[in-house]
Amino acid sequence: MDSAATDRFDTGRFEAGRSRLVSLAYRLLGSATDAEDAVQDAFLHWQAADRQRIRVPEAWLTKVVTNLCLDRLRSAQARRERTAGAWLPEPLLDNDPMLGPADTFEQRESVSLAVLTLMERLSPVERAVYVLREAFAYAHAEIAEILDITESASQQHLHRARRRVTAARRGDGEADPAAARRIIEEFLTAASSGRTERLVELLTDDATAISDGVGGLAEKLLRYDTPSRIAAVVRAGFKPTPAKRRLAGGPLALHYALVNGAPAVLFVLGDRITGAVTFDLADGKITTVRGIAAPTRLARLTEAWRRHAPDTPLIDQW
Repeated sequence: MDSAATDRFDTGRFEAGRSRLVSLAYRLLGSATDAEDAVQDAFLHWQAADRQRIRVPEAWLTKVVTNLCLDRLRSAQARRERTAGAWLPEPLLDNDPMLGPADTFEQRESVSLAVLTLMERLSPVERAVYVLREAFAYAHAEIAEILDITESASQQHLHRARRRVTAARRGDGEADPAAARRIIEEFLTAASSGRTERLVELLTDDATAISDGVGGLAEKLLRYDTPSRIAAVVRAGFKPTPAKRRLAGGPLALHYALVNGAPAVLFVLGDRITGAVTFDLADGKITTVRGIAAPTRLARLTEAWRRHAPDTPLIDQW
């Protein structure tokens, strides 16, 4: 082949694996935008490489993307953003290809907002080993090659990562989809009608709530850690008022959806998502409520929603 044909062939090989690479990068970074940037940087590395000498492109690209993500996690800017207390994972609508493999419980759990948040407690290398092993089933020998560590070190990193994630995890297994929806519908009914006692009943005793504030403008995440406080904040936030409608730009429709595998309520204005509230459940109750309103965190969610066949809203004129 001439050079132009070779470039087209090699570009095709890269594009064939792009979705897997983006899914890997998203799990490592927790940000769709950063994941796409990392994969685009990997493409530039691919174009500049002597591709004739790359025997297994998939392995080579996996190593490049993983290490580009580790560089981002270690960067001073990323450390400042994440330690400043204003970081949340970027939510994705279910069936977004960036969520990647979802055949096993471990694969689905590794991309949940709960685990993406828990992985912030891991070192960058522990996070990489955990993702490569749990989500993509790489052998320790392969992980060692990707990260330039020994197999023994890979096993130790995985052991520590699993221990930390398991210790912080709340609840086991996956909630029944129908039961999960009923719980969220009850929660929404209680919140919009101001029934704080019912909200408290739906929360576990150690429930927590996290929000990036109205419009996503809070400098630090707002945190609430008692059922009564959460119920009061939720009642104030969910109960519709004319002032809230004016601030939102008009009446909103509230839709039930699955976001990163978990139940969520989406606030939709026209074809744009202005807010997302996601829920973690355990034993029929809510353990965590996350309120996400920053437009940058909702951009990809909105893009996916516009391609989504709209269902009947839970509330059509909030």
